[in-house]
Amino acid sequence: MPSLDVPLFDNPDTTAALSRRFAAMEPQAFLRLVIETLFPGRIALVSSFGAESAVLLHLAAKIDPALPVLFIDTDLLFPETLAYRDTLVELLGLKDVRVIKPEPAQRAAEDPENFLWASNADRCCEIRKVLPLANALEPFDAWITGRKRFQAATRAALSFFEQEEGTSRIKVNPLAGWTAQDLAAYLKKWDLPAHPLVAKGYPSIGCIPCTSPVRPGEDARAGRWRDKGKVECGIHIKKLEPSPDA
Repeated sequence: MPSLDVPLFDNPDTTAALSRRFAAMEPQAFLRLVIETLFPGRIALVSSFGAESAVLLHLAAKIDPALPVLFIDTDLLFPETLAYRDTLVELLGLKDVRVIKPEPAQRAAEDPENFLWASNADRCCEIRKVLPLANALEPFDAWITGRKRFQAATRAALSFFEQEEGTSRIKVNPLAGWTAQDLAAYLKKWDLPAHPLVAKGYPSIGCIPCTSPVRPGEDARAGRWRDKGKVECGIHIKKLEPSPDA
C-alpha cells in the first residue's frame, strides 16, 4: 500500500495530489484503501443501479458487503431499474442499501401531477434527487461515485478525488479512467448481469421521462434530458445542502 504521508484533504491541492499518487493503483486495491483506510465507517457508495453499476457494486461488495449504498428512487424510474436493483442486491449480498426518496410534502406541493420534468427539469431533479441525496449524505465524510471520463465531454477531466462544492466532503471516483471496453470485460469476467435496457440502446439510464435511446456516434449520456439543454441532474455540479425540514 502506498504511504499516506500526503496530508489528507486539508487544502485545495490535496485532492489533486492524492489523485496523482493513487492513479496507478489496481482498482480493487484503490477502493479498499478508500473504504478501509482513508474513510473507515465514514463513506457511502451512491449508485443508480444503472447501465454500468454492477461493476462498482461488485468491486465494493468484495471488500465490504455492508458498505452503505445509497439509491435514489425518484418515483419516476423505469421498472427495469427497480428489478435490476433487486437482482444485484441479492446476487452481490449487499447488506445496507438505503432507498432515498423525495420528501412527500415537497413533492406534493411542487409536483402533484408528476409532470414538473416537462416545465422545469432542473427543479424536478432538485426535489427528486439533489435534496434527498444531500439529506442522506449528512452522516458521511465521503462518497463513492461510478462516473467515468468517457461518458461525456463534461466528465473528460474527472479525477479520482474531488472536494464536493461548498463542503469538506470528498467524492471518490474509482472508475474515472475506465473505458467502455474495461467495463464490458469486467462484466464478462465475473458473469455479471446487464441492466435490461442496455440491449435496447440505453447506455445511460435515469428517469423515464428524461431518458431516451442513444444514436450511433453519440456519447453515452446523449439520451439524458435530450433537447433540454441539460447534461447533469445536479448532484455533481452544485453544493448538496440538506433541506431544513429534513
